[in-house]
Amino acid sequence: GMAAEDEAELSLLECRVCFEPYGPEEQRRPLNLPCGHVLCRGCVGALAGAERRRLECPFCRRPCGPAETSECRPLLQLLELLGPAGGGLASALGRSAGGAVAPGPAGLGLRLCVGGWGSLLNPTGVAACRESGRLAVAHDGRKRIHIFGPSGFCLRRFGERGDAGNDIKYPLDVTVTSDGHVVVTDGGDCSVKAFDFEGREVLAVREGFCLPWGLDATPKSEVILTDAEAGALYRLTADFQRGELKKCQMIRSRLVSPRAVAVCQTSGAVVVIEHLKARGANKGSTRLKIFSAEMDLIGQMDSFGLNLLFLSRIYATAVAFDKEGRVIVTDVCSQSVICLGKPEEFPIFYPLISHGLSYPVGLAYMANDSLVVLDSGDHSIKIYSST
Repeated sequence: GMAAEDEAELSLLECRVCFEPYGPEEQRRPLNLPCGHVLCRGCVGALAGAERRRLECPFCRRPCGPAETSECRPLLQLLELLGPAGGGLASALGRSAGGAVAPGPAGLGLRLCVGGWGSLLNPTGVAACRESGRLAVAHDGRKRIHIFGPSGFCLRRFGERGDAGNDIKYPLDVTVTSDGHVVVTDGGDCSVKAFDFEGREVLAVREGFCLPWGLDATPKSEVILTDAEAGALYRLTADFQRGELKKCQMIRSRLVSPRAVAVCQTSGAVVVIEHLKARGANKGSTRLKIFSAEMDLIGQMDSFGLNLLFLSRIYATAVAFDKEGRVIVTDVCSQSVICLGKPEEFPIFYPLISHGLSYPVGLAYMANDSLVVLDSGDHSIKIYSST
């Protein structure tokens, strides 16, 4: 019990590369890389080398420039809360993790918090099975996919880290089809892999992707996925039961680094988050594009426009449709989940969850309309329901 918790406290508060504790001094300050992983400034400097040009994230190998890093505010705030003596992370986190949680504007209350450091490691994607209420989470641990039951109990872990054909090298996102298959984008070997709930691989599609990133299943068990490097959107049709790929068709091209994607279960509309390169000093921005089921552009909004309209700088990391067809995003700038409305009223601005999150990177709705938020800041899954 306690020893493991102390261990978790230490590991959250230390750099995972040099294992030195984070601190307020310049070299010890925690920095976010654009991929969401956190290192101390000293290690970022060391990895960038004398040239200071590019570095590769030691966890996911994504390249970035030292200028694209930003201070990891949640950890700095945590260090301040803990004070010089360390004070105990549990008491600092107690305010957001345990006890009564004030409901958000929509009456969303935190019902369950699952995972945490040691159980999940730098999670990247979450999906819900509408039939069974099970959750699939992709993360950086030894077994890359964890399946949780509706009550938060871990039912199964699979997808070994390694180089065998059916291993998962670096999972970027996960979805669950209505016929009960778990489909993962693997950035490590640029493939899409499908498993059944027992963890048996049924299909791997490696043809022609540059960097498959986000994916979501349609009600017909097709999969819509983004290729971040090719700037494209694909529709993948397969008989997962038999492990047969039927068709993998590019349905949209000329997008700018598209990552997260979601499909509306009622209208078939598709929303994509594009990651735009930085202009000048800011660390880049994001843009949402909404397409009809026929792939016509029906709405779009970028960080700049949202900033003008709502005076709020949004950097969207994940996106979902609720059952009314409204677009919901996670925003890592304000550490919140925001509803932007339906495509036809897009965008309105309605914060659904505005506290208790540190680095929200994934979103899913469960069959009972609970909202699942994946928080890579504290490596957990937070499930909210209407109170």
